[in-house]
Amino acid sequence: MIVDYIDAHKGRFGVEPICAVLTQHGATIAPSGYYAAKTRPPSRRARSDTGLAETIEATFWDRAKGRGVYGARKMWHQLRRDGVPGADGAPVARCTVERLMRYLGLRGARRGAPVLTTRPDRQATRAPDLVDRDFTAAAPNRLWVVDLTYVVNGGLGVTP
Repeated sequence: MIVDYIDAHKGRFGVEPICAVLTQHGATIAPSGYYAAKTRPPSRRARSDTGLAETIEATFWDRAKGRGVYGARKMWHQLRRDGVPGADGAPVARCTVERLMRYLGLRGARRGAPVLTTRPDRQATRAPDLVDRDFTAAAPNRLWVVDLTYVVNGGLGVTP
């Protein structure tokens, strides 16, 4: 993350001045550490993740297997059935599948209709903003503000 920041601004300021300012503000990084990070080869986990992410995505969209509906648990079972190895050669771990699916933005299908918490009445007039969006109070008990975010059963019960 810091390496990406330095990459974005090194053309304007240079690596050494950026590292000096970052060190003054608590993010200690030496220029040699930046250059070492740039030349370091990817880790074994990063290399494994690259191949595994491609396999997960291909399996997720495969019409014979995932069909675009498998969640992490079913994907993990499918990969184990297919004999896909993890980083150490053992079967792929479920937490790895969860992490990579989250990174890829893949989610399984969910049953049921989505919960709608608010159905606004387009014809109704809105209540006036009596505080002009200024929610600071001069003293205790001078300003009371409420956030009614979820009403159950048409106003019969309120859930915070």
